Amino acid sequence: MTTEIQPRADAEIPDRIIPLTGMRGMIASKMKESISTSAQLTHIAECDATALNAAKAQLAERGLKASVEDLLVHAVVSSLRKHPSLNATLEENAIRVKSAMNISCAIALPGDLLVAPTILNADRMSLEERIVARRDLVERARINKLSVKEMTAGTFTLSNIGLSRVRYFTPILNMPQVAILGIGEAGLRPWVVGEGRIEARPVMGLSLTFDHRAVNGAPAANFLTDLCQAIEQFKIE
Repeated sequence: MTTEIQPRADAEIPDRIIPLTGMRGMIASKMKESISTSAQLTHIAECDATALNAAKAQLAERGLKASVEDLLVHAVVSSLRKHPSLNATLEENAIRVKSAMNISCAIALPGDLLVAPTILNADRMSLEERIVARRDLVERARINKLSVKEMTAGTFTLSNIGLSRVRYFTPILNMPQVAILGIGEAGLRPWVVGEGRIEARPVMGLSLTFDHRAVNGAPAANFLTDLCQAIEQFKIE
């Protein structure tokens, strides 16, 4: 018969040390630079995601598997057309409003790492083409097969933590971009519909961080308002 030896109560267990080197170090340096060199402000809003979920189910019936993030990219592109000042970068003391919409999508990788590769020229794609392009980016990000342009040419970023319980957060700007959208969870909550009726609806939290040097509060609020409306009125064309 063997006796299990229990560790002494006063025995010290060494700490686990994770050096800030390699990709982890690059992420840490970029985050610090973003916070210290820009004037970041976050607007928060909420919207009814019922139409978005219905569109997702409709696409599935057609044999096209789309994620909520795919549909949000579509809504963001539509809203940026009305608010081009948020599809921009701030470099060398100049705001550069971009002619193309290169939409970056933050992707969590094993080891608590993060990348934000870009759907290049997303505004020139159909919904189906964007779905395929984003899926391809995710697959290649996991095997470190992204191009330099895909990693650096973004003009607007989405950061999605909608599968968590977090509803609102303050995403950090993906410099030199002037705006980033944080997508929170969409749980059932009371929502006023029609003429004052209250129903349980999937209410999604959205957080828009922007660089106040390049975008003022009112234009950012107008963009977020139009984005909420685009989500609530989402339709498959």
